[in-house]
Amino acid sequence: MDGLLSHKERNEICSKTLKTGSRTYFFDARETRAGDYYLTITESKKYYNEIGEVSYKKHKIYLYKEDFSKFQNILDDIIRFIIHEKGKEVISERHQKDFKNHSSYNQKMKMKDKNRNDQKKDSDKKQLTNINFEDV
Repeated sequence: MDGLLSHKERNEICSKTLKTGSRTYFFDARETRAGDYYLTITESKKYYNEIGEVSYKKHKIYLYKEDFSKFQNILDDIIRFIIHEKGKEVISERHQKDFKNHSSYNQKMKMKDKNRNDQKKDSDKKQLTNINFEDV
């Protein structure tokens, strides 16, 4: 093809794959017609239809260079928030069979519920004490 790349070769520049149980994530650098690069992130999830045949559901995100910085900042913020709130340990029935009986999980949940209830009570009290009868 004398220096010309096929559409597929030109469009797919670099790919990485992350397999996690029934999900696979594909990270692909692709090329626009103008010769610039962008990112596609594809989630592919295996499932079985009614007759037991394997199928895949796919969801795709297109991310362009002008949005990379904002996307990365928000992603980093959300990841830090989740790890700060719940730690790195996976807490779920699927990953931890006795997660409902997991003492640190239960203690954390009870404390969070208690704190929420205390905050709600304090908020309710403040609302009641800040009544101005001149406005009525």
